[in-house]
This record gives sequence, C-alpha cells and structure tokens, in this order.
Amino acid sequence: MTFQDIFKSSFLENINSISPLDMVLALALAFGLGLFIFLVYKKTYTGVMYSSSFGVTLVALTMITTLVILAVTSNVVLSLGMVGALSIVRFRTAIKEPLDIAFLFWAIAVGIVLAAGMIPLAVFGSVIIGLVLLVFVNKKSHVNPYIVVLQCDSHKTEVEARTFLEQYTQRCVLKSKTVRKDTVELHLEIRLKSDNTDFLNVLSDLPGVYSAVLVSYNGDYMG
Repeated sequence: MTFQDIFKSSFLENINSISPLDMVLALALAFGLGLFIFLVYKKTYTGVMYSSSFGVTLVALTMITTLVILAVTSNVVLSLGMVGALSIVRFRTAIKEPLDIAFLFWAIAVGIVLAAGMIPLAVFGSVIIGLVLLVFVNKKSHVNPYIVVLQCDSHKTEVEARTFLEQYTQRCVLKSKTVRKDTVELHLEIRLKSDNTDFLNVLSDLPGVYSAVLVSYNGDYMG
C-alpha cells in the first residue's frame, strides 16, 4: 500500500459524510431534549432517595445515543461493527424504581429519532410523554392502600383502636398481629376516605395506645 492509497481509503472519505452543521444541530437538540427529560424526572420522582447522577445520565444517554446513530446511519459497515461492539457491553447497575426504566428508554428513543432526522417527532413526542408523566405520576389518590402499624397494651385497646379506624376509613383489614408481654402490635391495611390523616393523631392519643404509624406501600412515610 502506497502513501497515495492511504489518502484514497474510505476512512478519509467518511470524514465529510456528516456535515458539521448536522452534528451541532443534532447534539444541541439532544442536549435540550435530554435536559427536558431530566426536569420531568426530577418533578415526577417518587422514590425515597433522589439521585441527581441518574438525571445527568439521562442527558448524557440522549446525546450519546444521537452520536452513535449518526455514525451508524452514515456507514453500513460501521453499523455492523457497532452491533458487535455493543453486544459485549454488560450493565450491572440495578434499577430500583420501575419508572426509571421508562426514562431510560425515553432518552434512548429520543436519541435514535433525532439522529434519524425526525426532529418534529422527537420534540412533540417528548412534550406529550412529559405531560402524561407529570399528570399521572404526580396525581395523589387517597384510595391508595396504606398500612397502619399500631402498638397497644391489651386486647381491649386493640378492639377500640380498630373500631376507631373503621369510622375514618373505607376499609380496614388485619394483615398481621404480634403479641408480646404487655404489648400487642398490629399491621392493618386501610383505604382512606379522604387525604386527611389527622385521625392518626387522635388514634395515638387513645388510652393504651403506645404508637401509631401510617406507611404507604411504596416505602414513603406520611409526614
């Protein structure tokens, strides 16, 4: 292979396969939509501990996917090599929240659609998905199940506490009961009639009641 053959190779021909304007525009849009996904994730997060690094990952994932798809669409040979390279990648990070999977796929899908040149689909699709998530994820409902962890001193107090709860809830079902010396611990599943939880203060003040804790099923404590 001579020096001239090197300059005639397809490698140098691929340099101008994507114009600088297309690259800048695609990456700028990917950054903007990735930032929008990050803001929606921040507003709709319902877990216990918020991770800012995951939000930054959504922005980076959108831009990286756009970059990869731009390269793949410009060269068929490169697309085959990219498939082989990505097949050896293994992700070991556990997804703690089911909704996080939706945000990961959203970021990847936006990057693919942008790199394919379907800018209106990426923009309007992201806006619609963001609005749907903001409406449904942030919607609080008092009919969601809750668990009341109740500690009292006797069976008599247990009966009085359950009678009191039945007056303020739509449903009150015993899930578990632990009896120790001078202590009875109950786990009761309840459905609230409204989003008002002031009845728990009255319940904790009943004679013989040591403590009363209201816990939602997703791990968040009512406070």
